[in-house]
Order: sequence, then C-alpha cells, then structure tokens
Amino acid sequence: MTFERKTLLPVSILAALLLCSCSSTTKKEDITEPTEEAVRYEISSFDELPSSDSQDWATALSAFKVSCRSVGKKADWKDVCFKAQSTDSSEAESFFKNNFTPWQISTQVIGKQTGTVYSKSDKGLMTGYYEPMLKVSSVRTAKHTIPILSTPDDLIIVDLASLYPKLKGMRLRGKIEGRKLVPYDSRAQIIKRHDLDKNAIAWSSDPVAVFFLQIQGSGRLQTEDGKMIRVGFDDQNGHPYKAVGSWLVEKGYLKRHELSMQNIRAWAFQNPDKVDTLLNQNPSFVFFKPREADNADEGPIGAQGLPLTPKASVAVDRKYIPLGTPLLVSVSQSSPALEFVRPVVAQDTGGAIKGPIRFDYFWGFGDEAGSQAGRQKSSVSAWLLLPKGVRPN
Repeated sequence: MTFERKTLLPVSILAALLLCSCSSTTKKEDITEPTEEAVRYEISSFDELPSSDSQDWATALSAFKVSCRSVGKKADWKDVCFKAQSTDSSEAESFFKNNFTPWQISTQVIGKQTGTVYSKSDKGLMTGYYEPMLKVSSVRTAKHTIPILSTPDDLIIVDLASLYPKLKGMRLRGKIEGRKLVPYDSRAQIIKRHDLDKNAIAWSSDPVAVFFLQIQGSGRLQTEDGKMIRVGFDDQNGHPYKAVGSWLVEKGYLKRHELSMQNIRAWAFQNPDKVDTLLNQNPSFVFFKPREADNADEGPIGAQGLPLTPKASVAVDRKYIPLGTPLLVSVSQSSPALEFVRPVVAQDTGGAIKGPIRFDYFWGFGDEAGSQAGRQKSSVSAWLLLPKGVRPN
C-alpha cells in the first residue's frame, strides 16, 4: 500500500536528488511542463529491511524514550510510549519490530499537466553534525574579537500563519527602518556591527570555529577560567543558508570531492586573508542562547526541546517527518568509506535540511565526533517506523 503527498518541488530538493544518484534518467530539457514532487510512503515489513545491530536498537530505544516525553502525549503514540518505558535495552529490537510498521520513503517528480513521472528515487542525502567545544574568553580581548551572539533586540519575527493559516511554519525575519519591515542584516553586515557586542555570550579568536558552531547549532564554550557554557540555537537572521564549499570549488581552491569540514578548516588556516570573503558567501547567521543541562553528559537540546542521543538522533524536515518519529536508515558512501544501517529518531531540524529524504546525523560531542561528521555526505534510504495501525500523514 502506498500513500502520496504532493508539494511543489523546491530547487534545493531537486539538487539534492540529483546529487544523490537518483534513479531518474530524464534530462532537464525533456521536461516541458511545471512539475511537483509526490512523496510516497510504501508499507513494508521488517523481514524486507536491512538488518541492524542489537546495540543500535538499544541506543535508539533510549532516544525514543526521551522523545516520548513529548510524543507520548499524542493519542497515536500513547500506548507504544507506555510500553517503551518498561522495555529493557536487551529487548529493544523486538520492541520496535513488535510495535511498529516500517514505511519506505520515496519521491517522484510528476508533471502537473500530464501526470508524467519524470523521475523517481528512494535515495536521499545524509550529512553529519556534532557538538563542538570552543576555547573562548568571557570578555573581548586583543586576541578574542569574534562574538558568539545572542538574539538582537532589533530582530523582528513575523509568524505568517497568524494571518494566513496555509503558511503554517513560515516566518519572516527582518528589522524596522522607519515604517518599513526590511530584511535583517546578512552575515557580512552583522560582523561589522559593534553595537551588537552587548549581545556577546563569549568571544572567540577563531572565526572559522564560530562559523562551524553556527552550522552545528549547539556547542560548549570553555572560558579562560575553566567555566563551561553550553549554548544552543535560538534564532537566525532570515537569510538562506549557502554552502561555502561551492565558492571554494568555483574559485578552484578545492576540488568538489575534497570538500569536508577538515579541508575547509585547513584551507582557511593557510589563507587567513580570504577567510572573511569565504565565510560571507553564506549570508545566514545563527544566534545562540545559553542552555542548562541536568547532566553534563547529556546531549545538546534539539528542536524537539529534548536532549539528543549520539548516533541515534537525526535532524529532519518536519514538513515530511514529525519530530519524535523513529526511522531506520541505510547509509553508504565511498570516499571516505562509510556504511551502516541504524534505527534513529527524528529529534532535530536544520536550516539546510529540506526534503523528505534529507537527514543530518548527530555523531555526538568532541573532536572524534567532529571528524566523523565533517566527512559524512552519504546516500541514504529510509523507512518511517510508525506504531501499528498508524498511517503516514
């Protein structure tokens, strides 16, 4: 049985599909009509799915129990969350297989006028992210000149759904100039504004580290006196995210296959005079807020408002996948080699995570997690795991 949901096809999703070895062989010039994307959820069985290790199921169960603090309040999830709380980690795999039904996610690009299927794929893109730690100063110094900013008072947010319910989830961000609401400042403009210094949570000596902190969306800041400050995403300036690696490729500084967080860092270290130009290719800018953690070992807070679990939490586009939903993902890439099948839980979102088969995999905290996350750009297949009797929306 297959369920479909159709939406207009954003360019970002089409690009991701093309980058991920989709099965379509249709050339763009062959399409002579407007298209839309149909998201398909096809019922499957666990016998048809690739297998995963028992420890991965146990880790996913721990993450799901966390998510049940939220989704367990919903009627469709109440019973399965109740069962989860009394399930031991050794029974994790059987818990999921006895209480959930897998639904494979796929997409089709369809002609709006003729209904022609121009392309179809069950493959998508998975990248990785992590929780970094930055050495910082609590005050600005001659060395520490890069602020890690909280949300400015002049950032105005307009929830469009209050006026147009069909635009649920869409917001405008800007600032007031005279009687007009205009777009908020870009990254290049923000870094020149010293009036925002009062919003600095801490100061760094490394603009690239702060840039990647913004991409990760959370992190830990260690001050000169040893104090640890945990920060998480609070808001964003409203400008779209643009990958700076594209500029490095266009200029011939790196080959496309060389793009990774580690190689971008190395290039920036060797070319300090070009760092601002590089970073300003991405007009998006993230603002943070300090976050308290009940446990120092607890993961950062995700979009669900709950702590993330290393190697079991993913960021999703909640337009397609509700937060708190378990999934099974099958991941592979050749350079560097990476392959795994793991159950995960949708517990976060991200500015670049757009589309039904587009995920960001949370590797955890620290340098090793950062090394793994920085190298991941994988092809992925995915199955929603829904409580038995529940169908995809």
